Amino acid sequence: MSGSSRRTFLGAGLGMIAAAAAAQNYEDPSAVLAAPGAPPWPSKERFKLWPGLPPGSPRQLPRPEWTMSGDANYRQLWIKGIAAPEVNVFRPALPDGSSVLVIPGGGYEFIAVQNEGIDAAERFNAERTTVFVLTYRLPAEGWANRSLVPLQDAQRAMRLIRSKSGDLRIDPARLGVLGFSAGGHLAADLSVSSDEATYRPVDSADRLSARPAFTGLIYPVATLGTATHGGSRDHLLGLNPSPELLATRSPERHVTGATPPSFVVAAFDDGLVPIDNSFAWVDSCRKAKVPVEAHLFAEGGHGFGLHLPRDNPGSRWPDLFALWMRKHPILSG
Repeated sequence: MSGSSRRTFLGAGLGMIAAAAAAQNYEDPSAVLAAPGAPPWPSKERFKLWPGLPPGSPRQLPRPEWTMSGDANYRQLWIKGIAAPEVNVFRPALPDGSSVLVIPGGGYEFIAVQNEGIDAAERFNAERTTVFVLTYRLPAEGWANRSLVPLQDAQRAMRLIRSKSGDLRIDPARLGVLGFSAGGHLAADLSVSSDEATYRPVDSADRLSARPAFTGLIYPVATLGTATHGGSRDHLLGLNPSPELLATRSPERHVTGATPPSFVVAAFDDGLVPIDNSFAWVDSCRKAKVPVEAHLFAEGGHGFGLHLPRDNPGSRWPDLFALWMRKHPILSG
């Protein structure tokens, strides 16, 4: 099944279990996750980002919703209503010190934690890389300063992970980021805005750097200009944002020589996020002399994650990303 076909198929399943899911507590989503073939979510090891309420909390916090769809061959889990953003920890059997913060997409409307989170964790755990899957707040769910909400969570996650590097058995200098779709926008924004003051520091972890050592962008939303995904833009910024706000949160406009090395994957037949987003990011990196590697495939659509058919060359992107990480100087050793 192609990425675009899978997206249509999964979209048709939305709402099948949403009513039951909405009634569940985030810490115990048993009614949703007890089905045969259900994914292991949340992870057994995880930690919250904020010691109290997150910045800009509304009076009425979002209510968790869990949606499962698919069939016995492929289960999909989407979540929304994130009131307490978390880092979910997936440890390899033999960690080598490398690590990556994985940011699933979902148009800033939901988070695709199976296709673009758990599956990525399992794949890169096999490379001896510790994987952290981020559940971040969705900006249109009542938070103040909505355009900064996901970036606040991503920055805080990077800093907390580094503060726990000893217990997590990682090298804090080898922590990268891998984002999909709208999660790719957040990964790109983090990569160019890691030192932007988006929230008031809450503890000693906030003295640490939020900059990724490397950046992976999979069918990313890299701009909020004309060639963007309208849903991601509207959920992040609201309707009719100012040109100044559009420019501020368009990561491809802010690439500098300090931006981390980048790895980009996209398909020409992506009908949801135009491939021009990837072109824009690559061009900005080239102009800033930032190392960038891009793999652009003829077919794949959008949202394929790690599930393209094996006869599609795009199915090899996880192997290429793993090889790229190993060849990159910051990850050698």
